[in-house]
Amino acid sequence: MNPRTTPSPTAVRRCVLLLTATLSALSLTGCGLFGATGGDDAERGPRSYDITVGLLLPDRDTARFEKFDYPLIKERIASLTDKQGKVVYANAEGSSTRQSEQFGKLIADGVDVVLVNAVDAKAVAPDVEKAKKAGIPVIAYDRLAEGPIDAYVSHDNELVGQVQGRALVNALGENAENSKVVMMNGEPADPNTALFKKGALGELEGKVDIAKSYDTEKWLPEVAAENMRKALKEIGAGNVAAVYSANDGMAGAVIEALGDAGVTDLPPVTGQDADLAAVQRIVAGTQYMTVYKSFLLEATGAADMAVAKVQDRSIQFDALARDRIDSPTRKDVPAMLVPVVALTRENIEDTVIEDGVYTAKDICTQAYATACAEIGLTS
Repeated sequence: MNPRTTPSPTAVRRCVLLLTATLSALSLTGCGLFGATGGDDAERGPRSYDITVGLLLPDRDTARFEKFDYPLIKERIASLTDKQGKVVYANAEGSSTRQSEQFGKLIADGVDVVLVNAVDAKAVAPDVEKAKKAGIPVIAYDRLAEGPIDAYVSHDNELVGQVQGRALVNALGENAENSKVVMMNGEPADPNTALFKKGALGELEGKVDIAKSYDTEKWLPEVAAENMRKALKEIGAGNVAAVYSANDGMAGAVIEALGDAGVTDLPPVTGQDADLAAVQRIVAGTQYMTVYKSFLLEATGAADMAVAKVQDRSIQFDALARDRIDSPTRKDVPAMLVPVVALTRENIEDTVIEDGVYTAKDICTQAYATACAEIGLTS
């Protein structure tokens, strides 16, 4: 994918449909439901459905992990294994120490494969190494982990930042160059943060005045709110023209801090993850945009790769992991990078509603009924 090209909603839907169909076909082949016709995988024959997938997610502050990622992965594993496979799930709740303990238990219990969304990419590396020594493959999910991982499933994270940065420049229009922008970046230990930031800076530098930039410990909204209060005090509440927020949880905190400071004409604020609260803020006009990433495609791809790896279906695995990415500790990691799209008031129906993430009824609660009506959303 060209990182300078933002896919249209229609293009993303076509890509999702195509990739989902591909994943489904490959999975059916990998599970022995299609007759294989040659190659190493065909010679090895059907594989056991009785597999255990360990799933480690990093926190509960990001709504999508509990609401979408875990249920989707669990459902997909069951579907691929005739309901014989199971997912052992643990959430680290923002603690790399807790995640290490959870990882150690999965290894001790002898799971067949681990999907890990690392709290701290560097801190998790020794656990990945232990899993490798125990013969347990590890697939980094959503965030690129260090150590000898077998694969990586995520989105084009530099593109995420580019989409966010470009949206702010477009929102500011001809006044962009003299506009003061505050950057609210994510957790420094999360490798995705650097990619989001790199992409955003590629769009913002030289086009706007970046007045303040902050890293946000553990992506905590309360930390983002405190940093926003500092920025407003130093820059002046009326002088902040836009806020780059790396995700939706922080965007909500930023918007609240702006309101508390007496800002009634809110500047454009970005986000990421298409949390329901963020989509509602976009409907209401308090948040400018979010980056919508297909939870279905990412979760489905991760489940398919995990099962293919356990069943030693190399042809299927290689077909899924067509991209390559470098981590600080390993080069040419097989990867699946799925597309993203900017979600605004104009395309809510064409993205999260059409893809079944939310219904209009979910979004258009009583508090948002009038705003929904204004943009043609009816529950």
